[in-house]
Amino acid sequence: MTPEQRLEKLGLVLPPCPVPVGNYIPYRITGNLLYVSGQGPRQPDGTYKEGRLGLTMNIEQGYAEARITGLRLLAVCKEALGELSRIEAVVKLLGMVNAEASFGDHPKVINGCSDLLVDVLGEAGRHARSAIGMNSLPSRMAVEIEAIFQIKP
Repeated sequence: MTPEQRLEKLGLVLPPCPVPVGNYIPYRITGNLLYVSGQGPRQPDGTYKEGRLGLTMNIEQGYAEARITGLRLLAVCKEALGELSRIEAVVKLLGMVNAEASFGDHPKVINGCSDLLVDVLGEAGRHARSAIGMNSLPSRMAVEIEAIFQIKP
């Protein structure tokens, strides 16, 4: 089953590839690696749901925001590669969580993205990862995640 078929089976649709809001590009391919710029849980209208874990958002809500962010990462991959089956492996995620200083469950939040990648890509979706807390994120979004993918020619 292809990743696109898995998405369909899960009832998920990739959003449009986001347009950068600054002086950067959404991805860079070098050799057999695809680097994807940090993505957030952008809503269909282009806005972000504001949220701070441990204050205005709980773990389940943060998990859902990280899952949406995972779909955004896959949308960039689809634009860059044409088909998601060219992803040989998710090498590394860096998950940043907008959180109160006392919040300590950053990994549980970023699991929303990690679980999605495994659901869609199977074993190729397993990855190394960091999940860290931040004092703030752009647009006061709850999570931002960047990724490195190993790709097939």
